[in-house]
Amino acid sequence: MTPEFSRPERIDAIGARPRSVAIEADASERAALAVRFGLVSVDRLTATLSLHEETSGIVVTGQVEADVVQACVVTGAPLTTHVDEAVALRFVPDAEVPDGDEIELADDALDTIPYAGSAIDLGEAAAETMALALDPFPRGPEAAESLRAAGVVAEEEAGPFGALAALRDKLKR
Repeated sequence: MTPEFSRPERIDAIGARPRSVAIEADASERAALAVRFGLVSVDRLTATLSLHEETSGIVVTGQVEADVVQACVVTGAPLTTHVDEAVALRFVPDAEVPDGDEIELADDALDTIPYAGSAIDLGEAAAETMALALDPFPRGPEAAESLRAAGVVAEEEAGPFGALAALRDKLKR
């Protein structure tokens, strides 16, 4: 299945010298990505990337920028979010990705993405980078008041010490 925002780069055309690539999602691609990621809309998605081949795989670095509208998880109100996320990836053939055990990576290690076939997909990498940069539970400015009005207490008010805080407040009066 082809992703909504697909920008394949042929492996045999990459080479050892860094090459810059700029990509941008069109309106229909952005609409499909909004559906996929459960967003109100994706108003802009661009990536400026540099790619080159090394013995350890294809290295892609650069920047992903996006403007999206998410729904507040409490009120449903639209929240505009700007994404400006650095990208540092290493594409490796499927056969080189170990199965099973997790691998501990150093702080400066690149995220590894397996690929099959004769191309890597820069559009899908940009879309996933955008999605991972978003707050999974966005809350608007009215969220706290809406929760309070519905009788939901804040985390700091809940638990055993929350009840003691209420007692402390009564004793202060």
